Amino acid sequence: MAAVALLGLSGWFITGAALAGAAGAGAVATFNYLTPSATIRLFAILRTVSRYLERVAGHEAALAALSRLRPALFRALAKSPPQTALALSAGEASARLVEDVDAIQTLFIRRSAPFALGAGAAVSVGLAALTHPFCAVVIATVMALSVRGGLSIARRHAEPAGRATQTALGRLKDVSSSLAAAVPELRAYGLEAWAEASVAQEADALERARHGVRVAEGQMQAWQSACLAVGTVGALATAVLGGATSPMAALAALVAVTGVEATGGLVQALLQSGSARAALDRLDELPVQDEDVVGRGKPVGARVGVAGLDLDLVPPMRLGLARVSGCGKTSLLERLMRLRPPLPGELRLGGAPVEAADTDMVRDRFAYAAQKVSLLDGSVRQNLALARAEATEAEMWSALEDAVLAARVRESGQGLDMPIGSGGDRLSGGERRRLSLARAYLRPASWLVLDEPTEGLDAATEEQVLRRLDARLRATGQGLIMVSHRAAGLTLCDRVVLVEGQDTSGALRLRLRGGQRELA
Repeated sequence: MAAVALLGLSGWFITGAALAGAAGAGAVATFNYLTPSATIRLFAILRTVSRYLERVAGHEAALAALSRLRPALFRALAKSPPQTALALSAGEASARLVEDVDAIQTLFIRRSAPFALGAGAAVSVGLAALTHPFCAVVIATVMALSVRGGLSIARRHAEPAGRATQTALGRLKDVSSSLAAAVPELRAYGLEAWAEASVAQEADALERARHGVRVAEGQMQAWQSACLAVGTVGALATAVLGGATSPMAALAALVAVTGVEATGGLVQALLQSGSARAALDRLDELPVQDEDVVGRGKPVGARVGVAGLDLDLVPPMRLGLARVSGCGKTSLLERLMRLRPPLPGELRLGGAPVEAADTDMVRDRFAYAAQKVSLLDGSVRQNLALARAEATEAEMWSALEDAVLAARVRESGQGLDMPIGSGGDRLSGGERRRLSLARAYLRPASWLVLDEPTEGLDAATEEQVLRRLDARLRATGQGLIMVSHRAAGLTLCDRVVLVEGQDTSGALRLRLRGGQRELA
């Protein structure tokens, strides 16, 4: 409103002052320049301050919403059914948490666009009516045409291109992250050129989609320019033909300019609506849970039972799973911890079927060091804090000592702040595994679940890790469930289950043995 009034009054004032100056000293002496000049300054200050407040309010709304949305989406992925979470690649999940969330912030920033358009239209038409009623009709008509044309271009061109952009961006991140994770293998087999071509193909698709958005933007700008020209000429002609004075005719022309420009915010929002709507659709595919109902299940006991075996385990008992690779040992553990969909009746926890228990309650019972090690591109401290953010430095050092990694961290000179690189690439394979083991040690849980914890370690290091693991279990009273094909690890276990394969339903054929001596 201040912008429209400022430009209209300025046009009237400058034209009136010019005519007064041309009329001679007498006209100048009688011309009142104090009131309009003061009013112009008032409108200039109002425009500046209100625009600043509008930007602050809009960005505060967007950032506040995004700061709540990203953690909610991350929790949704972490707590969602495994078939949902595992169906998303790392690149696709990243695209939804980053680019898709960024795309919808325009919905908040542009929320005020219709109100700004309404205010601009009211002031423009009102000031034009002071010149001539038909002048107001011309400006209102041109503004309506500007909005109608913008809507048409958005629906036909901008929205499809915006949707294609979000989809192509997700595919590019998916392919890029998958290939980045396999860089050593790609180099070993000489497939760098193929990988580059695969990424380039997805990047080209993204650029084509973005080109469509830019074309739509150009069409909108061209349409607005045409409306601006028609509105300005039409308002000026109507004012002159209606007998308006030159200052009033100038007011009408400039009011037409700002009136059409008032539609710019809404048109810009329409340009970005395709990307925003596509991002919303992609985010809606994630099953966001209501925080008020998460974790309200019945508490789950720590007793573990396995169907078909005379086996009922409670901490501090220790169970080993043995046999050759690929027979389903890891899958059994993941079904027990609800990282995979459990099979009906296969496993029990706290005397109840695992599939009937609350997922959060089930996972709270276990501290897990997986066979596939996943580490953040950060410091040792940050990776350990994933298990328990409030863990003290003393507790972290104790976990590193028990994982036989403390000496390596101390030697770095940076202590717990030692960076480990992307995926832990500054560490050896055995060091990455032991850091994952130390992280599991920090999590307070009834059961410690270890999947091949000594894989890749030399015999001396393996002996140290197992000796400290035994001492830690005695101190904490935790139970142990360990998958291993190495005899040394199974010596810690009270009972050993031999995994002999799977039936057609995916259930494992298990045979219960005694300790390491009977297994041998």
